[in-house]
Amino acid sequence: MFHRFTLPKWSWLVFLAGLICCIALIFGSKKVMHYTSTDKYCQSCHVHPHAEDTWKKSTHYYNASGVRVHCVECHLPPTDERGYVFHKAKTGLKDLYGFYFKDTASFDWESKRELEHAVKIVYNSSCIKCHQTLFTKGLSEEGGTAHLYYENHAEELNIQCINCHLDVGHYLPNYVHGQMKGIPVVENRNRELFREPARVIAFEDFTEQIPNTSVSFRMKAIRGGTFNMGSPEDEPFREKDEGPVRKVTVSSFFMGETEVTWDEYWAFFAATMSEGRMNPEVVMARNASEPDAFTGPTPPFGIPDQGWGSGSRPAITITHYAATTYCLWLSKVTSKKYRLPTEAEWEYACRAGTETPYFFVGNPKKYSETGFLRRLFGTDTTGINSYVVYSLNSAGRTQEPGFVHASPFGLKNMPGNVMEFCSDWYDENTYSVTGPEVTDPKGPATGKEHVVRGGYYASDAGDLRSSNRERTRTTEWLKTDPQNPKSIWWYTDIKGIGFRVVCEKEVP
Repeated sequence: MFHRFTLPKWSWLVFLAGLICCIALIFGSKKVMHYTSTDKYCQSCHVHPHAEDTWKKSTHYYNASGVRVHCVECHLPPTDERGYVFHKAKTGLKDLYGFYFKDTASFDWESKRELEHAVKIVYNSSCIKCHQTLFTKGLSEEGGTAHLYYENHAEELNIQCINCHLDVGHYLPNYVHGQMKGIPVVENRNRELFREPARVIAFEDFTEQIPNTSVSFRMKAIRGGTFNMGSPEDEPFREKDEGPVRKVTVSSFFMGETEVTWDEYWAFFAATMSEGRMNPEVVMARNASEPDAFTGPTPPFGIPDQGWGSGSRPAITITHYAATTYCLWLSKVTSKKYRLPTEAEWEYACRAGTETPYFFVGNPKKYSETGFLRRLFGTDTTGINSYVVYSLNSAGRTQEPGFVHASPFGLKNMPGNVMEFCSDWYDENTYSVTGPEVTDPKGPATGKEHVVRGGYYASDAGDLRSSNRERTRTTEWLKTDPQNPKSIWWYTDIKGIGFRVVCEKEVP
C-alpha cells in the first residue's frame, strides 16, 4: 500500500534557519569582501612608512581629472575577472602571514619598489580596465609611438604598462619617463684634470687616467696560467653549457679592479655624445677607416642609473655594442689597447686560482634561496655577504665597490653586482668543439648573442658560481624600446648588466 511521505513540522524551522543563514552569509560575505578591499584595511597591514605617503603623492591619487585609484584597483585583478577571489585570498593570506609572523621592520622596503618586484604585484588587466583608450587627447607624439608599439607587441613580448609607468601608483622622486636631457655632471673630486694617460713600464698594477677629465681607475696585473674551465658534473646548479671541463691556458693581461663606473662612462658620453642615430654597420666602418671619428651614445630614455646614484657605481643598461665602442674610445685616448675580456680570461680572473664553485669558501646549496624551507626559515649567508652583491644583501640595486672585499687577484664584485659582457659569441657547445686543451680561446667566429658572465644584484647564489654562463638577450632586453630601429646604445629592459675592461699586456 502506498504511503505519502510527510515532513515533520520542525523541519520547516530547520529550512527557515538555513535560509536565513544563507542570506546572512551572502550579505556578510559581500560586506567582508568590501571591507577588506578598502584603502584603510590595506594600510592597516601595510605598515611600511612610504606606502600611503607615496600613493597620495602619485598621479593615481592627485591629478587633474579628480579620479582616485585605490589599492585593490592595481594590486588585484578586476572584480569580474576569473580567479579574482583566488588572487584576493592568496594576496591577503600572504600579507597577514608577513604581518603577524615576520619582523616587518627588517624588510627592505626600498627593494620592493623596483620593477622586478612590482611586476609581481600589479595586474596589467586592471590597468587596461581603467585606461580603455591609449590614445588620449593631448598625448605627445613620443607617447603615441610608444603606445602604438605596446598595442602591437604587448602579448608577444609580455610587456606590461608598469614597464614604462613605474611611478604612477607610488611616487618615485628620481623617476624620469622620457629622454634624458643634457650630459650628467661628473664630480671633479681631484679639482684638476689629467693631462696625459698613465705610463706603464712594467707588468704591475697601475692607475689609468683619462686625459682632460678628473676620472681615473685601477687596473690589476693578472699573470697568465692554466686552469680547468667549466664545472664538474656534480657541481650544484650546474648547467649543460658549462662542460665538459677543459684545460685552458691564458696569457697575462690587465683587468679593471671594478666594473666600468658611471664616472668613466659619462666621460666617454660627454666626449662623443650623438643626438642622431646611425646604423651600427656604418659606425663600425667609420671607426675602422677613421680612427679619430667616434659616434657616441644617443641620450637614453629615463635615468639610466635608476636614481640609485652614479659616481663609482657600475654603469648599467649599456648594450654590448656601446661597451665595445667605449673600449675603442678608451684605447684611442690612452694609446693602449683596451677591450672586453674573453670568456676564458673572465673565468680565470674570477676563479683567482681556485677550482671550487666560488673563489671564497662555501657550497652553492648552502647559500641559495631555492627551496620552501629556505624561503620559510631563511638562508645562511655567512661567508658570501662579504664578497658579492646579490639578492640577499643588495637592497635591490647596484652597490659601490667598497661594499665588498676583493678576491685573491684584487678584483671586486666579479661574481655579482652586475652581469658582465665578454667579447665571445655565445655557443652552448663551445667547450666540446674546441677540444680538452686550448690556449687563449676567443670563442666562435660568428653568432647571434654574446657571452655574459657573473650574476647581478638580484641573482640567487646558484648563479654566482665562477663557471656559470649566460648570454645577451637582445630582443627581450629591448622589448619596450618603441624606437625604430631600436637603440644600439641602451637597453630598456635589463638593469643588472655592465662590463669590465681588459688592457693587453704590452710591457716586459
